[in-house]
Amino acid sequence: MPDIDVQTQIELEAAAFRRLQKHLMEDRTDVQNIDMMNLAGFCRNCLSRWYQEAAAERGIEMTKDEGREAFYGMTMAQWKSDYQTDATPAQDASFSKAFDANVTKRED
Repeated sequence: MPDIDVQTQIELEAAAFRRLQKHLMEDRTDVQNIDMMNLAGFCRNCLSRWYQEAAAERGIEMTKDEGREAFYGMTMAQWKSDYQTDATPAQDASFSKAFDANVTKRED
């Protein structure tokens, strides 16, 4: 890896995050959160929660809904209305396992 100063590293990481956000929010709205969680162990909601947690670490109060709106660029209700589809029973079963493995255990 090239020798990069801390500020440049922060800027590159921020740019990569913004590109990931654009990819999920504009380029691949067809990919459902439940599928992301089942396959990767995280989803858009996780990213919005991590954003909220980073804000809290810096003394910025942000509700769960505000964190989601900051990441989604719209309210959760609007996202669901525009892009979310109903989960199949198989997706729900896989999600329960993925959520327990990737979210519940980390919050304990």
